[in-house]
Amino acid sequence: MRSWRKLLLPLSWIYGIVIYVRNCLFDAQVLKSVSYEFPLICIGNLSVGGTGKTPMTEYVVTFLKEKYKVAILSRGYKRATKGFVLAAKNVSVRDIGDEPFQYYHKLKGVTVAVDEDRRHGIRKLEAENVEVIVLDDAFQHRKVKAGLNILLSTYSELYTDDFLLPAGNLRDLKSQAKRADVVVVTKCPEELNVESRKEIVKKLKIAPHQEVYFSRIAYSDTVRNTAEAIGLDELNDKEITLVTGIAHPRPLLEYLKNEKIHFKHQVYADHHNFTTSEIESLKKKPFVLTTEKDFVRLEPYLENLYYLPITTAFLADEKNFQARILNFTTNNS
Repeated sequence: MRSWRKLLLPLSWIYGIVIYVRNCLFDAQVLKSVSYEFPLICIGNLSVGGTGKTPMTEYVVTFLKEKYKVAILSRGYKRATKGFVLAAKNVSVRDIGDEPFQYYHKLKGVTVAVDEDRRHGIRKLEAENVEVIVLDDAFQHRKVKAGLNILLSTYSELYTDDFLLPAGNLRDLKSQAKRADVVVVTKCPEELNVESRKEIVKKLKIAPHQEVYFSRIAYSDTVRNTAEAIGLDELNDKEITLVTGIAHPRPLLEYLKNEKIHFKHQVYADHHNFTTSEIESLKKKPFVLTTEKDFVRLEPYLENLYYLPITTAFLADEKNFQARILNFTTNNS
């Protein structure tokens, strides 16, 4: 936590009281959580973002769609629409948001929808005859009770070390981690050893019913757009402008620097909506490199645009992670 944010701790205490009361009301069933008779998987976190939720959602859905008709339901953060919207050919990134738009175009055969009212969205998706619904970023949405909760926390910023908003980045109490069935520590260094993992498990105070896994971000060795792929070793002679509108760009910066890629970095807030003047400025850049999430927002306007693909990779026990999810979907279908 940055030193100046410590001044905001009194506000965090007030926020914490509100969140505590809300959770107690759900625990006491004064506020109702709705359960469902088909597999409903929630992938979320306790913090405001940057835990690798998008690549993890893609990972889970990619292996599930080989066996089931899968749907992803998201809120559609910063979209220009309201209510339920089903992704289709005539739907733009402004209609459903950047992450759902990315899911729709990347995960062929998967139904993608957005709705700020998750209960309503689930009812609409039931009409689409889907067999499994993955809730994107819904751990705090307690009006819906998922059958399997997957909680993400980054290696460099474990939720046990963080504080509630606004002093820290947590939007829910640390104690709510107990509701998770699976905890994945994301964005780990590839060389993280077994002893270090055991220490993290101890620090997270994992309950007997929970399983813990460790994953990292795997970067591609090529940058791409809709027309071509270029190897990283071919970028040395290019004047590169790196544009990021994500919560935590540091791992990407470190990866590119380790690959000896030279660039000038233009950083924006997470889910940034680029203005006309910003886009016009980027059009003048000879080579713009960005994230996959930012690519879907900028691609309609820029011809000189490329993105670096990423995927989730597990440090160990990947088959066990997949089996945990497949056992749940099989037993609840």
